[in-house]
Amino acid sequence: MDEERQQLAQEKEIVVDFMHHLVEAIGEGLGRQELFQRVVRAATLSTGAVSACVYQRNENGKLQGVAVEGLFPPQRKLLDAEENKPATRAKFLENILSSETLEMGEGLVGEVAGTGKSIMVPDATRDPRVIQHDDPSLLVSSVIYSPIQFGDLLIGVLAVANPANGLPFSETDFSLVNSLAEQAALAIHNSDVMHLGIEKNKMDMDLALASNVQSLFLPVAFPSTKDLEVDARYLSSQQVGGDFYDFFSLGPSRYGLAIADVSGKGVPASLLMAIGQTTLRHLAKGGEDPAKALILLNRELNERMRDDMFITAIYGVIDLKKNTFTFARAGHELPLIIRAGKGKAKPSSEYVESEGLALGMVPNDLFEEVIADCVTTFEPGDSLVLYTDGITEAADSDDEQFSTDRLAFFAEKSSGKSPKQFNEELLDELQKFAGDALRADDVTLITARHK
Repeated sequence: MDEERQQLAQEKEIVVDFMHHLVEAIGEGLGRQELFQRVVRAATLSTGAVSACVYQRNENGKLQGVAVEGLFPPQRKLLDAEENKPATRAKFLENILSSETLEMGEGLVGEVAGTGKSIMVPDATRDPRVIQHDDPSLLVSSVIYSPIQFGDLLIGVLAVANPANGLPFSETDFSLVNSLAEQAALAIHNSDVMHLGIEKNKMDMDLALASNVQSLFLPVAFPSTKDLEVDARYLSSQQVGGDFYDFFSLGPSRYGLAIADVSGKGVPASLLMAIGQTTLRHLAKGGEDPAKALILLNRELNERMRDDMFITAIYGVIDLKKNTFTFARAGHELPLIIRAGKGKAKPSSEYVESEGLALGMVPNDLFEEVIADCVTTFEPGDSLVLYTDGITEAADSDDEQFSTDRLAFFAEKSSGKSPKQFNEELLDELQKFAGDALRADDVTLITARHK
């Protein structure tokens, strides 16, 4: 009993010391490979074994040797050419093990991985399940296999072979290897969680930076004029989104107005947004008419965009002297005009029809065949509303969409309100309608009122 107590105390001390070293390794930021290497080293030192190996379960569900200590024998029979391989046996075997992949259930390693139960073979020379090789240095006299498993998650298998004293492994050795494998699983799981947290924090920082950069592309102040009032709102469903809007002066009484929606979300959409916005602004400032500007933009984007991405857009010009809004539409939601009404006429709202296909969706000649400039009146008192489908397709708990009809009805009731008040009240109405589902897609809204 005293001897058993001493063995248990010694085992506990070994495991505690092992965990201490693994915690230090995790603190140093070491990855799985380095941790596994420490596991096999600790296993050989604590049991007095000649060799050990960790077989990790890879992404394909197979078991692959990833860390080895000493001359650990391969778990498959070597070919004759491999048996006669000269020089640096240790390096040769390490290469064999790193390329050796075992199926779940294959051999004793696969059996332990499949069942989650440890196996000890005290006399491996008499057990047909153990692969023996012609090379005497690879003789397996005694071996232990233990699963490295955290809960129901199998990480791998720890295999320890051949005590240096020539005796079979004991129950104490078996218990010790199982304890080491159990603690290794806990440590590796914690390491994975820590590295995942670090990567997430890094990604959050990158996304925050991308969001800050993206915000630089969206105008927050608009040209001040006594005849025109503008307000815009942008709500991204993620830290970075694919919608954009723009507003800029083209002369004393002419203003460029644009809105677009890039397919998809996240960083790819935001990068395409930045390219599209800067290119469109450059073309607009160069004096191109709306349709011509979108044609040139489409030619530019067709060379850069992935096949699974596209952009819907509207680019238009408000002319306060002519009281017109001239625009071209590339597959985007129709612009909405709120007519102030004259004399006894009541305020009304209408969608202005026009043809056009999305940018980057079709060949240039087909895109250019369809798109055209459209001119509509924009009288004093009228308001222009441009928006993305994040507004009209916002759905309530019954999956009913807000729709263009609801938007037009709301707009008609809001005639005469300032763009800022209109946008605030519309977003409040959407929030009441859709709740948290409002953020399922990017929401962009820009409203201009001819005073």
